[in-house]
Amino acid sequence: MRSSDLGRLGEDLACAFFEVHGYRCLARRWRRGGGELDLVVRRRALTVFVEVKARGPGSYGRAAEAITSGQLRRLRRLACSWRQEHGAPGDLRLDVVTLDVLAEGRGLVLRHFPGVG
Repeated sequence: MRSSDLGRLGEDLACAFFEVHGYRCLARRWRRGGGELDLVVRRRALTVFVEVKARGPGSYGRAAEAITSGQLRRLRRLACSWRQEHGAPGDLRLDVVTLDVLAEGRGLVLRHFPGVG
């Protein structure tokens, strides 16, 4: 599986995860100023900006290990840009969702890390 396909799979599953938990997906792959928000979701008065990381069985390390402080700073900056452009009344939160695809068809592991930044 190509890394771009794996990334889309991760975003699809993350979006479905949030929808199952009562969120509505407002945006996917929102790009501005040298960055991208993977997902923006909302439930009631809470808007969540989501970074999605996916790793396949041949990748070095787990997806969660690929999250850097620089990426979290970028996520905060982009969340501010989104809020200025679209308005986001209520509370804001930054989350990370990781997807690790296991070797030999053994399945996958999706993890949600709320409030990371």
